[in-house]
Amino acid sequence: MNILLAVDGSKFTKKMLAYLTTHPELFGTANEYTVFTAQPVLPPRARAAVGADVVKNYYEEEAEKVLAPVCKFLMRHGIDAKSVHRVGPPGEAISKYADAGKFDLVVMGSHGHGTIVNLVMGSVATQVLAHCGVPVLLVR
Repeated sequence: MNILLAVDGSKFTKKMLAYLTTHPELFGTANEYTVFTAQPVLPPRARAAVGADVVKNYYEEEAEKVLAPVCKFLMRHGIDAKSVHRVGPPGEAISKYADAGKFDLVVMGSHGHGTIVNLVMGSVATQVLAHCGVPVLLVR
């Protein structure tokens, strides 16, 4: 199975990873894993003020802050995952990447670092559920 792990470094990402690694009957090392994070777009004036190279480096550094610990954790559990990052609205970016990558499953935490707080689940999770053509497993 080809599984996309959508992460943002929040406590719900950590809960999702704990769930994943404690259920080897579902998420064994025979599966293929891609760890994905999306960085929100910086405001246009900020991008113009600092220049394209600084913005590109910023996005890469911010993505690495999220992806590196997740990949390291997974590696300790015998899972060698690819890592990918995109820039854009997280819910939209996750949905598009999951659909384009022909993944069998998206696994993500039910909440994250979003600024809008929903009572039942986070706004990014809501967007992914609404727009993703791939089955989604939310871990709370």
